[in-house]
Amino acid sequence: MSSGKYLFTSESVSMGHPDKVSDQISDAVLDFCLQHDPASRVACETLVTTDHVTLAGEITTKAPLTRANVDKFVRETIREIGYVDPNIGFAADTCQINNLIHSQSPDISMGVDGGGAGDQGMMFGFACNETKALMPLPIHLSHQLVNRHAAMRKSGHLKFARPDAKSQVTVEYNADGSPARIHTVVLSTQHDETVVTNKDGREYFSDEARKAIIKDLILPVLREENAGLVDDKIIYHINPTGCFLVGGPHGDCGLTGRKIIVDTYGGRGRHGGGAFSGKDPTKVDRSAAYMARYVAKNIVAAGLATQCEVQLSYAIGYPDPLSIWVSTFGTLRSDLNENKLVDLIRENFPLTPKGIIETLQLRRPIYKPTASGGHFGRDGFPWEATDRAERLKEQTKR
Repeated sequence: MSSGKYLFTSESVSMGHPDKVSDQISDAVLDFCLQHDPASRVACETLVTTDHVTLAGEITTKAPLTRANVDKFVRETIREIGYVDPNIGFAADTCQINNLIHSQSPDISMGVDGGGAGDQGMMFGFACNETKALMPLPIHLSHQLVNRHAAMRKSGHLKFARPDAKSQVTVEYNADGSPARIHTVVLSTQHDETVVTNKDGREYFSDEARKAIIKDLILPVLREENAGLVDDKIIYHINPTGCFLVGGPHGDCGLTGRKIIVDTYGGRGRHGGGAFSGKDPTKVDRSAAYMARYVAKNIVAAGLATQCEVQLSYAIGYPDPLSIWVSTFGTLRSDLNENKLVDLIRENFPLTPKGIIETLQLRRPIYKPTASGGHFGRDGFPWEATDRAERLKEQTKR
């Protein structure tokens, strides 16, 4: 590699990955509660393993959270993901569901009722101009790969694919931080027996299936908006262990909140102290991370910087952020400084839990779709809007 260039890698996991199955179930609980009672307080954790789901946590809601209703939407979530075959060790119709949810602590409720944050902690948001979505390229491509995997599996274009999959993309960067080329792509997919071949007494994923994944899944994603970064030197690792027959919750226990770097910026931006899924918007672990992304994205969309990272911090029961920190990594417009950015943030973005919830309209059942494919860089989520960019641009006219 020439002087000054460097590599950076990010990963994503599919909707059928055990941890993501857990995240989607936890957010299905949240969405059910918010659908029936927008004031619901939810902190739900899920564990999945071989034909078993356990739910636990603290919930205060008027929603009819009966055993029958929970059983119904948990099985629907598993079915939507694609786990319908009992022969692979985890299926919607056969799994046992253990519901250990109970009511929320009154000590937490007391602080939140007064408009305070539902917990202490620090949250980060990040944006950069490497992609149209204003996300870092490695995590953006990693998400697109697993999303295309899911779409092709469900449509029947990848008939051998099962729901569990992982992607990983390494990008080679120039010394100035701009992407130079896509260096390496890793994709592992659980599969059925139809694409297994025998070599020297060992089972392997077939070369034909490997070529089909590169041609029909990977290359269309890489070329969609990054054709200039695609060349014939890309290194591919497809099911590098050889076979991936046993997967999903049968192959690996899954837990809510274990894929926090997948959920955010792939390691490019910092992550705060907590996971997102299963938490209602009074939990600033989630809502303030969404607001921090909204702030950072609008700053980059306004052309004030080409990279921006924002940190917010809170104390439980206290409404205003304890601190606001911003870094643009030396990319800030020359007539501005980061103290001025902090002033602009305070002026243009409501940062109390109540203000965040109202601005981003977070008391709606919108959360289950966030639990696979990343929480950021996708159209349709309110924190991905750039509706304040023009105002920021006007306020900082040279």
